[in-house]
Amino acid sequence: MRAYRDHVKTGELLERCVFPATKDVVPLAVSGGADSVGMALLAHEAGLALHIHHVDHHLRTNSTRDAELVVALAAELGAAVTVHDVQLESGGNVESRARAARRSVLPAGILTGHTMDDLAETMLLNLLWGAGLDGLSPMTRGATKPLIHLRRLEVRALVLASGRPFIDDPTNEDQTLRRNAMRHRILPALAEVGERDIVPILARQAWLVADERAWLDEIVSLDAAIGFDQVDCRELQTWPTARVRRWVRQHLTTNDPDGTHAPSLDEVERVLRVIRGEVVATEVSGGRRVARKDQFLYLA
Repeated sequence: MRAYRDHVKTGELLERCVFPATKDVVPLAVSGGADSVGMALLAHEAGLALHIHHVDHHLRTNSTRDAELVVALAAELGAAVTVHDVQLESGGNVESRARAARRSVLPAGILTGHTMDDLAETMLLNLLWGAGLDGLSPMTRGATKPLIHLRRLEVRALVLASGRPFIDDPTNEDQTLRRNAMRHRILPALAEVGERDIVPILARQAWLVADERAWLDEIVSLDAAIGFDQVDCRELQTWPTARVRRWVRQHLTTNDPDGTHAPSLDEVERVLRVIRGEVVATEVSGGRRVARKDQFLYLA
């Protein structure tokens, strides 16, 4: 591999990365794009033992080229590599189904190449859907996203300086996709209005919200053990509203093969109406029903 220490301050980037301190083999999700290739290069520089995973969705005619690029990268880094072949059935919402397919084949805790720019985009996209605290702090400071404190351009510069090939997915320019529209139109417009780089500001806001969300979750952590049928609705009405919302949210969240799904704010508010006795029951996602009987809630 061509040395790139002289071109890019790799050590400076590594200082801002959040790679796990372990001697165990660390799984990386590498699509072949600049972000994930940059993550692999930085993880290698950090001295980690790597197992690179690539998912081929066969959504483009030249997708096998992406897999070949990732296999070659793994060989150069001395890393194990697994290519997962996934066949998607025809239908709408390809992005969502491809994401679910990836989750079904990739190992738990795999590292991904999300950057600070991804965090800002996701936060704003969630805001458009009326997200609460969880949606406004969508990515952790580290854990599975070691590049979360790096900018996308920094990672791309690193890869360019390394001389490693990478894939520029042409669909990233398709502004009919919401994330691309956010990236190419909305964020630049916000930066122009604010007369500053808005991404670090949004990221800082997300981390502040994440800290307060963690504090709130810690306060109500004991509530998770209290089932719907174990607490009198009259007692629930004495709780602070934020505490009741978190409690309801915990009990309505589902863990499905394609990921964790939390209830919408509208669903939670409908359950609060049941708690207050304004209605006797309400339907929630997954074909479930929350009903009140003898001052207790039941989920069926």
